[in-house]
Amino acid sequence: MAGAVSRAALAAVEERFPAILGTADASALGAELFEVLRLLDREHGLRRTLSDPSAPAEAKAGIVGALLDGKVGDATVTLVQEVVRRRWSTSGELTDAIELYAVAAEAAAAEQAGQLDQLEEDLFRFGRIIEGDPELRNALAGERLPAERKAELVRSLLEGKVGGPTLALVLEVVTHPRGRSLERGLDAYGKIVAARRNRLVALVRSAVALTGEQQNRLAAALGASYGREVHLNIEIDPAVLGGIAVQLGDEAIDGTIAGRLDGVRRRIA
Repeated sequence: MAGAVSRAALAAVEERFPAILGTADASALGAELFEVLRLLDREHGLRRTLSDPSAPAEAKAGIVGALLDGKVGDATVTLVQEVVRRRWSTSGELTDAIELYAVAAEAAAAEQAGQLDQLEEDLFRFGRIIEGDPELRNALAGERLPAERKAELVRSLLEGKVGGPTLALVLEVVTHPRGRSLERGLDAYGKIVAARRNRLVALVRSAVALTGEQQNRLAAALGASYGREVHLNIEIDPAVLGGIAVQLGDEAIDGTIAGRLDGVRRRIA
């Protein structure tokens, strides 16, 4: 949500989201919002109409009501109406907002089941599995298999092994990537899940596994530096040789031997 107009719109919807969520089954709300998202991604004319800043807000809300009433739950209708009443910098940012709240609803479902940490971990781990298995990645990201077959493959891999919210989000990323790679989609969803607890996500690369005490110290140090709770996603990477590398948003902290060697090489060059 880069535009100032869209940031203001998102903040306004955010204020209403907890109350709307409180009236709904969180998992059903997430699933229905994804259905609305897919509709708007397909129907470009409808998306332009609902994001037209010159159109009256209540007229756009009325279109949503006429289109969705009786087809999805009241909470879904209400949330989408809240979104279309706002002014967005682009039509794409309107649909991005609907996607964000679909993911947030699934995160709320996981939280209610005591599985929020597991959801975040599962999304990260599945992303790493994809990165490490080119054949699987090609099957899920390529154009050879239709979306239905990709969904069957995901279910065969994950059903019964992860919670319902994890399966729902992975299926969404795989079958409706919205122009993103699988890794970027999973990462984007992971950040939304992390924001459910107002915490940051740090990718930590280490040559060896960190002990629980080391992880706690690192998380505490990063949390003190950034003023927010930090969740660690840890990746074992022998290429770092020693030490750790931390990626937190756009910031990188390289304390690895490999990083220092690279620095020496650059200075010599």
